Amino acid sequence: MGGLNARLAVGLVHYPVVNKFNEVVTSSVTTIDVHDIARLCRTFGVPEFYVITPLSAQRRLVQRIMKHWIEGFGGEYNPDRREALSIVKVVDTIDDMMENLRFEKDDAALIVSSAHDSDSAVSYEAARASLKKTGRAALLFGTAHGLDGSVLLKADIRLKPVKGAGEYNHLPVRCAASIILSGLLKQDTEK
Repeated sequence: MGGLNARLAVGLVHYPVVNKFNEVVTSSVTTIDVHDIARLCRTFGVPEFYVITPLSAQRRLVQRIMKHWIEGFGGEYNPDRREALSIVKVVDTIDDMMENLRFEKDDAALIVSSAHDSDSAVSYEAARASLKKTGRAALLFGTAHGLDGSVLLKADIRLKPVKGAGEYNHLPVRCAASIILSGLLKQDTEK
């Protein structure tokens, strides 16, 4: 598997994220997000999808889902789901994800998405150009009302937000991930 997609890992962050009052919280894992984003990553050739949560009960939930669809009856019933969920890894923190990515290479860029624009946010085209120079990269998606500012500040690359038809901008994370991965990996998928 070559190209940008093979260098990219996706992380679904449940902490630190913010709620509608901009307070830092830990959000709950939504099982449909795990299924759908794993399928999305597998479709785009992204080899690793990390579910990031500090809550042991939530990590166990994801492990139970994975066991059913990879080892259990679910995998026999739906081999496509088994294949998609086989790329899922569950970790406590963003730092854990980054350590896993840096294991093979010293450099791993941190890419973030946000519904809020910033002067430092770049287009997909600019992000693709940066990624071509980087060994590995992690693309983070925030749950709840998005990634906490502390995560945004650590980013090497901040993507421009997905823009809709009007002012409303609160996409479900799996929909935003689909749009962003399609835009970011567009060059590799148009062969």
